[in-house]
Amino acid sequence: MFSFKALKHLDWTLLAVVLALAVIGVFFIHSASYQLRLATGVRFSHRQAVWLGLGLILYFLLAAVDYRKLIYFAYPLLGLAVIMLALIIVAGEARLGARRWLQVWGLNVQPSEIAKLFLVMALARYLSERFPERWRWSYSLVACLIALVPAALILRQPDLGTALVFVPIALGMIFLAGARLKHLIVLLLILLILLPVFWFTLRDYQRTRLLVFANPDLDPLGAGYTVIQSKIAIGSGGLHGKGWLGGTQNMLSFLPERQTDFIFSVVAEEWGFLGSAALLGLFSVLICRLFVIAHRCRDLGGRLLAAGGMILISTHVIVNVGMAMGLLPATGLPLPFISYGGTVTVAMFSVMGLCQSVYAHRYWHLY
Repeated sequence: MFSFKALKHLDWTLLAVVLALAVIGVFFIHSASYQLRLATGVRFSHRQAVWLGLGLILYFLLAAVDYRKLIYFAYPLLGLAVIMLALIIVAGEARLGARRWLQVWGLNVQPSEIAKLFLVMALARYLSERFPERWRWSYSLVACLIALVPAALILRQPDLGTALVFVPIALGMIFLAGARLKHLIVLLLILLILLPVFWFTLRDYQRTRLLVFANPDLDPLGAGYTVIQSKIAIGSGGLHGKGWLGGTQNMLSFLPERQTDFIFSVVAEEWGFLGSAALLGLFSVLICRLFVIAHRCRDLGGRLLAAGGMILISTHVIVNVGMAMGLLPATGLPLPFISYGGTVTVAMFSVMGLCQSVYAHRYWHLY
C-alpha cells in the first residue's frame, strides 16, 4: 500500500507550482497580518509556515500510497466529516455569528474544509464503481445526495459560500463520469426553480450580501465596506504595485479579512496587475497539470479523483478572485495556498497529494 518507489514518478511541475504558491502565500500573509501582529503579537506567517510543513508531509505520504487503496476508505471518512459537521451545531466555536470550528486537541479545526476533500474521494469511488449504471437516474441522484448531506450541514452553520462549492464539485464529477447530459440539465433546472425558495431560507446578513453585490453603495459603511475597500486596493496597485509591505489599504487596516478571504486584494495592491497576472498564471499551470493527470490516468477512479481536485481548486480561485474584484458576491472562500488557515492549507495539500498519487500510479504495470 505504501511505497517510496512511487515518489520517483511524481509530477515535478505540479510539486514546483504548489510549493511556489505556498511560499508566496507565507510572504503575503506576513504582509497582510503585519499590523495585526503588532497589535496582538500573533505571528500569522510563522503559523502558516508550520501548516505548510505539515501539509507538505501529508502531500508526500499520500503521493506514496496507491490512490485506489485510499478511496476505498472514502465512505467512512466522509461519514466522519459529517459527524464532525453535526457536532459543530451543538459544540462548535462561534465566531462572527457562525459556528464553523471544532476544538480538537487544542487546535481549531474547520470540518467543512475536510469534508470537501472526503467528498471528492467518495464521489470518485461511487461514480467509478457504479459506472455501468451511468445511464440511470439513480446514478446521478445518489451522487447528488452524497454531496447534499455535508452541504446541508455546512449551510446550517451558516456558511453559504462553502456549501455552494459542493454544487460544481458534484455536478462536474458526475458529468465527467459519463452521466447523461439531460439528467444534469434537469438537476440544474431544479436548482434554478428552487432559488426563490432558497432566498427565504437565508439569514438577513446573507440577503444583504447578495443585495450589496448588485450595488455596493447600498451599504458602503456596512456590508459593502469590504468589497469597496478591496476594489480600491486592487485599483490602486496599478501596473507594478506599491511593493511588498507598501500597500496603503493593507497597512492602514482599511481592508478587513485581508489575511484570509481578501488576500488577493493585498497581492494586487502590492504586486500590481503584472504580479496578480503572474499569480493567476501559476494557478492556471496548476489547473492544467491536474487536467493532464486526469486525462492520462487509465483508471476511472483516478481520473475522477484528479478531476475533482481540479474542480475544487478552480472553484476556489474563481470565486475568491471574483469576490475580491466585486464580480461575485462575498462568500468567504479562501484562495488556495495563499490565504491564511491551518485546516484549509492541510486539506489543499492533501488534495494535491492524492492527485500526485494518481499520476505516480497512473500505469497499472508500475506496481
